[in-house]
Amino acid sequence: MTGERPIGAVDTIWLNMDRPNNLMIIEAIMMFDEPVDWRRLRDMLQRRLVERFPVFRQRPVDPTMPLALPHWEDDPDFDIDRHVYRTRLPGPGSDADLQRYIEAQVHRPFDRRHPLWEYHLVEGHGSGAAVLARFHHALADGAALMEVLLSTTDDTPDGDLRPEPPGGHLRRPAPRPPDEPLEGLAGILDSTARLANTAAHSATAAAVSAGAAARGALHLLGELPHLAAHPSVLVDALSLTGQTGQVAGKLLRASNPDSPLSGVPVPAKRVVWSGPRAVADVKNAGRPAGATVNDVVLTAVSAALAQYQGDRGADPVDLITMVPVSLRTPGEPLPRELGNMFALVFLTLPSGVHAPLERLALAKLRMDEIKRTPEAMVTFGLINAIGRTNPDVERLLVDFFSNKAFGVTTNVIGPREQRWMAGTPMTGVLGWVPGSGRQSLGISVLTYHDRLRVGFKADAALVPDPEKLVQSFEENLDALLGLIPTPRPDAG
Repeated sequence: MTGERPIGAVDTIWLNMDRPNNLMIIEAIMMFDEPVDWRRLRDMLQRRLVERFPVFRQRPVDPTMPLALPHWEDDPDFDIDRHVYRTRLPGPGSDADLQRYIEAQVHRPFDRRHPLWEYHLVEGHGSGAAVLARFHHALADGAALMEVLLSTTDDTPDGDLRPEPPGGHLRRPAPRPPDEPLEGLAGILDSTARLANTAAHSATAAAVSAGAAARGALHLLGELPHLAAHPSVLVDALSLTGQTGQVAGKLLRASNPDSPLSGVPVPAKRVVWSGPRAVADVKNAGRPAGATVNDVVLTAVSAALAQYQGDRGADPVDLITMVPVSLRTPGEPLPRELGNMFALVFLTLPSGVHAPLERLALAKLRMDEIKRTPEAMVTFGLINAIGRTNPDVERLLVDFFSNKAFGVTTNVIGPREQRWMAGTPMTGVLGWVPGSGRQSLGISVLTYHDRLRVGFKADAALVPDPEKLVQSFEENLDALLGLIPTPRPDAG
């Protein structure tokens, strides 16, 4: 056991951001066409989560002093069976049955007297099973948690039966070939890392520098009890921060327009997902325009949002989403303490009235613009500074920024090769990202085994029929793929 350790400023934000109508919990589901061995799964999670990462056996404890940060402490009553569940779907075990089971879980908060995670083995999903994982965002960012999730899988059926690596090191999936660049939102990471290395030899150093620049202005907010009544004070304070300049201006001016997605969220959520698509097909669709896989996917998502707005009697408008950007150095091992190391940037989706190719061009243009700016570094500094204010100011600031977007859109690139969990081949994996404040829709793009899926997590009151979004997304993706002739084998 490791005793107490402080919770960092950034992790504290996500810990304190839980609201009954928007929990800071990341969910993922792994699917299998065969049954999963319960005992083997439980024993593997004990070794690879509980024994490897301290936070999986620790609970958060609130500070006793004003302005102090909370800390992690070992759960004196830790029991893995409090975190690993086994259940069976009723009836035929269809995707709809699985969907209803997940929706019954996603609004449940964690008991903070114990570690903030859980796994569910859901048996009877067709002829196989599914494994639902839930992690609180305070443990780590989504990219790190996906690596943790994948560390519970192996590249051979008997991988979990082999001795663990010495020192409890993470068993990492094989990296992509070096001549194949990562695409989509991951490209922001590549650009950001180069910016940071040029400025201060590491993403962390650059982010801390941005945080130091912003901290002085944000510190003033703790002395302004009338801030809620005068939000212009926030604008003035941040405007004083010279080094944030243009980026801070963008963050402050951003305003998500009213749309059918607007309103006050409720605790209940809907979860839906698209069918798998070949990554190669999506990549081919973007090549003539120089667009990435993610540009194409965002174009289809934007078209679906446009159609959804129209179907709800609104004039479609461009909507703003938040995009997480990992600031971890690619290839570096995860620290045993995990934690959050990412920033958020604003992306305006072309979800207004646009022709398909115009929409694709706009999606690419807006993504490229983000890659060329230090926005991710500045926002990480702001997040770090916000995490050092008092909880009331922290909540106000988080709401101020999160309410500028309808939700979060994330892209995680998983392994290209087949993976096994507890000896069972994994056929698919999906994720769902949480929202905060008044956000109503999270969109998660995830690739695995050269297949791409998109998960939608929607507020049950504001977006009660997300199945329409999935259908429209798939139809618009088909339309984009249809614009590019499919390569034909040489008849000769």
